[in-house]
Amino acid sequence: MESLKADTLIVGARVIDGTGAPAVERDVAVRDGRIVAIEAPGGLSGWHADETFDAEGKVLAPGFIDVHTHDDTHVIRSPQMMPKITQGVTTVIVGNCGISASPVTLKGDPPDPMNLLGDATAFRYPTFAAYVDAVNEARPAVNVGALIGHTALRNNHMDRLDRAASADEVAGMRAQLEEALDNGALGLSSGLAYGSAFSAPPEEVQALAEPLAKAGALYTTHMRTEFDAILDAMDEAYRVGRHARVPVVISHLKCAGPSNWGRSTEVLKSMETVRDGQPVGCDCYPYNRSSSTLDLKQVTGDIDITITWSTPHPEMAGKLIREVADEWKVSQQEAAKRLQPAGAVYHNMSEDDVRRILSHPATMVGSDGLPNDPLPHPRLWGAFPRVLGHYARDTALISLEEAVRKMTSLSARRFGLTERGELKVGYHADLVVFDPERVRDAATFAKPQQAADGIDAVWVNGVLTYREQAVTGARAGRFVARGAASKLDAQGAF
Repeated sequence: MESLKADTLIVGARVIDGTGAPAVERDVAVRDGRIVAIEAPGGLSGWHADETFDAEGKVLAPGFIDVHTHDDTHVIRSPQMMPKITQGVTTVIVGNCGISASPVTLKGDPPDPMNLLGDATAFRYPTFAAYVDAVNEARPAVNVGALIGHTALRNNHMDRLDRAASADEVAGMRAQLEEALDNGALGLSSGLAYGSAFSAPPEEVQALAEPLAKAGALYTTHMRTEFDAILDAMDEAYRVGRHARVPVVISHLKCAGPSNWGRSTEVLKSMETVRDGQPVGCDCYPYNRSSSTLDLKQVTGDIDITITWSTPHPEMAGKLIREVADEWKVSQQEAAKRLQPAGAVYHNMSEDDVRRILSHPATMVGSDGLPNDPLPHPRLWGAFPRVLGHYARDTALISLEEAVRKMTSLSARRFGLTERGELKVGYHADLVVFDPERVRDAATFAKPQQAADGIDAVWVNGVLTYREQAVTGARAGRFVARGAASKLDAQGAF
C-alpha cells in the first residue's frame, strides 16, 4: 500500500520529542521530507522503506536549532556547514548582534563588528530578497532563518556611526527592514554594546522596531552592556519590546566582568518579573568565556584575553594579550591598539552564573560561534553536544529532555519556525540520532575545530546529511521564512 511506504524508517529509538516530555521508545517513518508516522516498537513492521536505520540504545530528537549564529556568509561560502551539522544542528538563525549580511551596501571596508562576517567581498546582498535567493541557490546542509541587523541598516544610511540617526535615516532603515520582513525575515537584532551602534539612543531603536508587530516578528538584542549596568540595559530592551508590542530575546545573557560575578540571580529575577507582563526570553552558550572583536574598553587588566586573530600581527593569534604586552614591553592597552583590527576570547564569566542562566526555563541554547575566525571559540563546533554531555549527563544540571527542549521546540516557537523543533507527525523531518552515553564536545580552546563525539546521524528535511562522523554529500537545507510564532513554550510562558 502507498500509505505504508517510507523513504526512511528509524527503529528502536529512545525518542525525546523536544517538548520536555519524558523519553519513550518509538519507531519513526519519514517520507517526502516529513515525519509521517510515530509508533510503539514494532508498530511499523508492515512498512517498506528505502533505508532503515537501527537506533537501538540511541536517542532520536528533533534537529537542534542554533538561535544565535554569525553564519550569514558561511552558509553560502561553505554550504556543507561542518561546524554545525556535526553537532546535530539542522537550522541556524543568522543576523544576530545587529550585524547581518543583508541588506547591506558598503562604502568601504565593513565597520566593526560587521567584519566578523568577512571582508568587503562577502557583502553582496543589497536587498534581503537577494540574500534569500543566494541561500537557496547555495543549498546549504542546514536550514537558514535570518534576522536583520540594526548596525547593518545604520551602515547603509549614515555617513558615520558615532551619532544618532536622523528621522530621515530611520525612515530609510525602516523601509529596508519592511522589505526584509515581507520576504520572511524573523525580526530585528541590535548590537548596542558596539561602537557602531552605541550612539544610537533608545528612541532610534524603538522607532525602527515599530514595523515588527504587523509582521509577527521579534526583537533580539546584544544589549548596551553586559557589565555593571546590565539591569539598566535589560530595562532598555524591555522598553523596546513594549513600545513595538513585540517579544524580546536577550542575546547570550551573561554577567560579564569580575565585579559582576554572582549577579545572575538578580539578572534572572529581572527577566522573570517582566515576563509576567510581556514576552521576554534569552539565549546563552555553555561556556564561561566570550569571543568577539578586540574591544579596547575591555582591556582593563582584570581578566585574561586571548588574541584569536590580528590583521597587522597574525603571529600573535593564540597568545594572551598580557604576553603580547610583555613581549613588546608596552601596556596591555597599547598592545591592543597595535593589534587592531583583531579578535579575542575574553575570560570574563563565572561558571556558577553560566550554570544558573543555562538552567533557567526561559533560556535557549545558541552557539554565537564565529566561523570566519581562524582560531574560533570552541562553541562554534561544540556548544550543543556540550549541553547534552557535560551539563545534562555529567553534571546533571538539567535533564536530557530539558536540554533538548532548550535546543528545539522552545527555539522554534519563539522564532516562528513553523512545523519544526518537535518530533511530531506532519512536521519537517529535521532529526538527529545521538548516543546519550558518548555524546560530548571535542572542541577545545587549543584545538577548537573538532567534530563532536556521539552524533550518529543527522537528517535535514528528510535527507541523511551526516552519519558516523562523515558527511554524506547530500545537502537539503533551505531558507526558512517566519511563520506563525507561538507565544507559549512548554511551560506556558514565552
